[in-house]
Amino acid sequence: MCISFLGTLPLGTLNIAAMQISVSDGLRPALYFSLGTLLVEIIYVRISLVAMDWVQKHKTLFRWLEWITVLIIAALAVSNFIAAASPQTQKNVILSHTIHRFWLGVAMSAINPAQIPFWFGWSTALFTKKVLHPRNDHYNVYIAGIGLGTFLGNAVFIFGGQFIVNGLNANQSVISWIIGAVFACTAVIMAWRIIKKKNAV
Repeated sequence: MCISFLGTLPLGTLNIAAMQISVSDGLRPALYFSLGTLLVEIIYVRISLVAMDWVQKHKTLFRWLEWITVLIIAALAVSNFIAAASPQTQKNVILSHTIHRFWLGVAMSAINPAQIPFWFGWSTALFTKKVLHPRNDHYNVYIAGIGLGTFLGNAVFIFGGQFIVNGLNANQSVISWIIGAVFACTAVIMAWRIIKKKNAV
């Protein structure tokens, strides 16, 4: 739970998206979105626990998913900049789509491969240290802790987003510029890391 909570706190695609949904659509849609993201995360962790060899052999698939994630983050940044520049456009057209926020969270989390190596590394370390054992009861408690930690980490952004909006007197344009800048920086950093990793190989 602690690892998951702390791992959720750095600015990323999913927690910033949750914050923006809470700002533009309200707390309940943002909480649905968060539940969708953590559902996929715990499924990925469960699969990785029993299929570590397969995960190691399919690095090309994860590289493609990384590039797809970069494109989605870039699209989110552009959408925010458009919303900030157009007074009549108050919402991010991607995050405020008609799709239910739970399923939006599922979709965005499913194509975000960053959590796979993150939990693969932590699970391997915990297996090595004999903290985690290859037993179903250990797996179930471990995954429950991960889900709770992710939800609490996202809650910081969801409720923090509401606090920021109130502090800025609900100036949606300023918030859109800030969130757009975060998404843009994230996309550039992710693309740079992927290229750097490829060149290193």
